[in-house]
Amino acid sequence: MKKIILILTALITLITTTACIDMGDKPAILFNKNPITKENVMDYSSVFKPNVRIYYLILMPKKVHSRYIYIQIIKKDNDMERLGYKLYWANTVRLKDEEVYYYDDYIVIGEPGAYVMKVYSKDRPTEPLTMAQFFVRE
Repeated sequence: MKKIILILTALITLITTTACIDMGDKPAILFNKNPITKENVMDYSSVFKPNVRIYYLILMPKKVHSRYIYIQIIKKDNDMERLGYKLYWANTVRLKDEEVYYYDDYIVIGEPGAYVMKVYSKDRPTEPLTMAQFFVRE
């Protein structure tokens, strides 16, 4: 009898103290050297040459209710790729009906360096939805 009570207590303790945390899908940014399609979406890259198109795809698993996103590209402003930042480019985008879960476009950067792309929602303009780093090198 004691063994059965001990086993039941152990099972109840095990079930109540362990938990699965569902983090869900998170927003992400994918960079590519070619226009992004279903066939090449996994051919992402993070190193690009100056003055070429850098295609990007912003994936948003949760719908952006305001339909506006802010995109910033920040350049790390020294050779060591640390400290010193400057705003390189910024854009406000209104998402179309078919783009509430993604947005894709391209940008051309001529200055070599390390860059960070940050994406914000108008719903929460101080908290980035996602960010990703990429490099422009000769």
